[in-house]
Amino acid sequence: MVGATTGPDAPTVARFPLEVAAVWALYAVVTVEIVTTYSRLPPEETYHVSRSGLAGGVSRALVFWNWPLALVAIAVLAFVAERLAVRATTIIALVGIALCAVIVWPGVVEQSNLDAKGVNAVPALGVLVAIALSAYAAWRLEPPGRLRWQPWDRLRIATAVAVLLLGIWLAADLGFSLDDVPLLGSIYQTSEIRTEPGRAGAHPAVHAGHHHGMTGVLFVLSALLLSRLVPAVAKQWLRGVLAVYVALMFWYGADLSANDFWLEQIVKRHWTDRSIPSAINPTVSVIWGVIVAVTLALWCVTVWLRRRSSTSV
Repeated sequence: MVGATTGPDAPTVARFPLEVAAVWALYAVVTVEIVTTYSRLPPEETYHVSRSGLAGGVSRALVFWNWPLALVAIAVLAFVAERLAVRATTIIALVGIALCAVIVWPGVVEQSNLDAKGVNAVPALGVLVAIALSAYAAWRLEPPGRLRWQPWDRLRIATAVAVLLLGIWLAADLGFSLDDVPLLGSIYQTSEIRTEPGRAGAHPAVHAGHHHGMTGVLFVLSALLLSRLVPAVAKQWLRGVLAVYVALMFWYGADLSANDFWLEQIVKRHWTDRSIPSAINPTVSVIWGVIVAVTLALWCVTVWLRRRSSTSV
């Protein structure tokens, strides 16, 4: 059997992970939303783009495939290659990871200019490698089995519901406001004209198009899905690396969502001038110190719980 795993919690046969399919479906939907919205709206109605029409939609989608998708694709490549457990596919996965990792190079994606550049093709190519390897794994491995309940799934579901309730940016991705939506329109502000500290002029509270808050939602949902695959990773060192990476993805996304939501729904109502620090760009800062600390704390707790459960059996 190709890719049969032998870890403590691994399945007896290697099956294609349904969680990976869910992640790809999630990003496929948002990619279509971005292409559609940026194709039909003029650039001045969105955020830091200059191209219009289909070219504008494809350009913004290419940047989206860089950030956040390339970072998520790195984890997907590792999980899929581990399931396949074939030397050739491992090499392909490493190439894909190297291509995706170009996203961390300064200037590849800049919040001040979200038009696609030539260099954006490199991480996007890494994403295509991840898609191709996932498709191959779906064909080569056993079909996904029945989804089994795991420890922490209740917390995963509750967290997903909470982040989706706060994630008002799905409407923005589609290019709409919530003004005329019953209940939501009275709770959230979207098209209301507001000002904010440090930015000249008045503008809609929530601009049309993709937000870094929505990117945070996607990171959180991706981490919740992929975290279910970590216990089945056979190699202990890889299991540890992926556990840390997925936890880092979760807390990074949580900060992005909290920062954007707080700015648009609290600060722009002038209830306070204090903002939640943004971790968009990795830097030596307090917020990144907090993210690293909570990531390591989560990893330590899960390792301790796993060891405790294994010794109590």
